[in-house]
Amino acid sequence: MSFRLRQPAVAAPGDRSFWLQDVAAQAVTESLQGEVRADVAIVGGGFTGLWTALRLRDLAPEMRVVILEADLCGSGASGRNGGQVHSWFAELDQISAVVGAAEARQLCADTVDAIGELQQFQQQGMIDMDLRLDGWLWTASSKAQEGAWSRAVAMTEAAGAERFRQLTAEEIEQRTGSSASYAGIVEPHAGTVHPAKLAIGLRDLAIARGVVIHERSPVIDIVPGRICTLRTVRGTARAEKVVLAANAWLSALPELRRHLYVVASQVIATAEAPDLLDRIGWRDGASICDSQAHVLYYQRTPRGRVVFGRGSGNVAFRGDFGASFNRSPQHGRDNVRELHRVYPSLREVKIAYDWAGPIDCTPQHVPVFDHLQGHPNIVFGMGFNGTGIAQTPVAGRILASLVLERKDRWSASGLVGIGRRGKLPPEPFRYLGARLVRAAIRRRNDLEIRNETPGAVTRWLSELKPGGPAE
Repeated sequence: MSFRLRQPAVAAPGDRSFWLQDVAAQAVTESLQGEVRADVAIVGGGFTGLWTALRLRDLAPEMRVVILEADLCGSGASGRNGGQVHSWFAELDQISAVVGAAEARQLCADTVDAIGELQQFQQQGMIDMDLRLDGWLWTASSKAQEGAWSRAVAMTEAAGAERFRQLTAEEIEQRTGSSASYAGIVEPHAGTVHPAKLAIGLRDLAIARGVVIHERSPVIDIVPGRICTLRTVRGTARAEKVVLAANAWLSALPELRRHLYVVASQVIATAEAPDLLDRIGWRDGASICDSQAHVLYYQRTPRGRVVFGRGSGNVAFRGDFGASFNRSPQHGRDNVRELHRVYPSLREVKIAYDWAGPIDCTPQHVPVFDHLQGHPNIVFGMGFNGTGIAQTPVAGRILASLVLERKDRWSASGLVGIGRRGKLPPEPFRYLGARLVRAAIRRRNDLEIRNETPGAVTRWLSELKPGGPAE
């Protein structure tokens, strides 16, 4: 038997994210040709795979670690996101429901430490990632969105952590240059990053620490065994342990697809307009989210672009997705509409980039780690739900402990164990239901942003989404 992996539709140069085009991302390592032997083979050269490799080198420097990346390191979700950095305390309620209150508090604290680790990398000149810890704002733009953060804030305060501060409407407008949102909170020790610079920096750091990386080496299939065989187009890797760190692309495996669904997130970036942004008062590197079900997330880059994303909710049938998840045919039309609602003064600023990307989601909106059934030497991590920059450093610790069979708090985490997670409906019911729910969420968002009340059917359908009611 073998596990066949999905081959990515590699984005054309002009369809890559602003981040990847900004750094002129290119392969710096050779594709795999011939045969290579390793102790651990990691499938995926994004944040999860790179952090896992670095953790393994810290814990077991004698181990031979190889990463097989289908395209360029960071070309998947790691280089297509909105560049927002915040702790897991915003999801404390969701994490607690999976692992319990005590461990959830510790995991949230771990992501705070991860932000500190990123800060240390930049301060020491190890990775230039444009990290700006000017805060993360979680806001409301309508009555329906008010207090979306209340439960997470209350649980955080009960845990004795002081992570959030309430904001007034005046403070929000002063910070963001927009009056669209009028209530919210801020996590001060959070902010924004250039995700492609971070991915490339982690790649270079991993190489410097002895990790072997082969870019443009998509894994076709994996033959399990005491020594696993991973086949690419031109080569073969043999390893005692395998880590699957390919986020949404793991939906190719039926065992994992039962617990995973893939949605698209759409992002646009404007032309540089620093003087205009300065005039409206948007000067710092804070990251901003609203509280729609199809959340808006945005930031100002250091050179004065606006990067504006939206979790659009396009769903992949059977988890299968292609070029439309690189760049949508609508070229970010919904994002442009929302950008101009939030920032009317930017109507004349050109949209310079638009791109899309797949998000690997679990019903609980919390990542899961485990090994494939019957194959303890093949481990995986998935389900970051679009929140990963401060979370994947923690994931790397969990995966490294599973690989090394260490008995510690990482391998014993409540995030480990896919059997404890709920399964999604089978296809085609999952896809058809998701389309109905997505349409209802869009209708509800559009009504509620105008402070209008959706009908009972729309409300009922929108609340069928994984993770609970739309808030």
